[in-house]
Amino acid sequence: MNPQGERWTAETVLALAPDAASRKAGSKLAAPGPWSGAGARQEEGGGAVWGKCSGSGSTPYRTVVDLSGEGGPGFNCSCPSRKFPCKHALGLLLLWASGEAAVPVAQDAPPGWAGQWLDRRRQRAERAAAGPVAAAPATPADEEAARRRGERRAARISAGVTELEQRLTDLLRGGLAAAEGAGYGQWDETAARMVDAQAPGLASRVRELASLQGSGPDRAGRLLEECALLHTLNQGWLRRGELPEPLAATVRSRVGLTTDAAALLASGPRVRDHWLILSQQDSNDGRLVTRRIWLHGRDSGRRALLLSYGVAGRAPELSLPVGLSLDADLVYYPAARPLRAALGTRHAPPAKSAGPPPGGSVEAALSAYGESLCDDPWLETWPVVLEDVIPVPPPAPSPSPEVNGWQLADAKGESALTIDPRARDSQGLWQLASISSGHPITVFAEYGHGGVVPLTTWAPEPVPL
Repeated sequence: MNPQGERWTAETVLALAPDAASRKAGSKLAAPGPWSGAGARQEEGGGAVWGKCSGSGSTPYRTVVDLSGEGGPGFNCSCPSRKFPCKHALGLLLLWASGEAAVPVAQDAPPGWAGQWLDRRRQRAERAAAGPVAAAPATPADEEAARRRGERRAARISAGVTELEQRLTDLLRGGLAAAEGAGYGQWDETAARMVDAQAPGLASRVRELASLQGSGPDRAGRLLEECALLHTLNQGWLRRGELPEPLAATVRSRVGLTTDAAALLASGPRVRDHWLILSQQDSNDGRLVTRRIWLHGRDSGRRALLLSYGVAGRAPELSLPVGLSLDADLVYYPAARPLRAALGTRHAPPAKSAGPPPGGSVEAALSAYGESLCDDPWLETWPVVLEDVIPVPPPAPSPSPEVNGWQLADAKGESALTIDPRARDSQGLWQLASISSGHPITVFAEYGHGGVVPLTTWAPEPVPL
């Protein structure tokens, strides 16, 4: 519930799901049959929803959702699922979204099991809002120790960069064809050496080189491009003292040096705005779940990327419903082209937004991406809002998917963007085509060297893809 007392839409609820399987399973539970004792509470700044869901066991699962969490909705369920939110939480929210007949507003306090969890969660939020207990001032010895640790790590990275430069030189001297015949072993070894040098960003880029082997007819060109970008990053690190500070900050982050979010929020300039939640996407590498949340500032016009992580198969805790607007402070991480930000004070719960942000043409998207590369040549993708585009599926049969893939075409027929091959197998593309039905639509997407990846459209409510 938002401050206006409105219930969420089904699309808003499903945007919280960690994967397609959870959306499907949650939708099956969006009926009154398995639920008992369901209720909702409305209060200043948010509310809560709770209920018991019968399962295969004799004891029903107890599910409660805090709608006014500081980092987004909070979920708790007695089921053994390691997904966050689980199917029961999604089903309960979908049932609540269907109307008061399914989940009425309770006149009394929540049942004890729900109230206790909500109270503990609110107490933690209050402690966090009060700020950490002031630590003892750092002594000169502490500062000197920190400085020495930083110098030792910088020296390790520099040694790793020097070694990597030599390996790139050997690679180009021997020729790219010879590199393809050498297999993945040399890349794995080089990536491991970068991990030893405490440069995880370099290790990731080396693994990207390995993934390009046998990856298509343009693999030699892509391999050469990645080698050039890696060489440029190496030289940027070795000459970071000569760079403007925003570019030096970009180099440090690309190499793998991180900025502490708490320190950033404590000292960085805050940007308060009404941030439209454009998309929320999860990726899982088997060890870590990474959640990417894109925002658009209504007044500032700026885009921002929030990153949240979950380990051991659990989805990250930060969860913001797509399509709503959030009155909050953000602090951008230092960079030549700032995009990533940390979420600061939230001045109100997410509220319904008027609609999509202003968009542009295909040409404008290409221009924006090109300008961003001037500041950050290692940038993977750039956020774009495309107006009046039509999804165009490949012709059937398609003898060459690399050439005849999906596209987002300008409604005037003057230009088009190829959809990234990594998104072509997604059911979301056919969903996008169905929503369009051949008519122009507005799409939020990430655009990069591989093409465009559609993330959200509006029809008229936001639809995550």
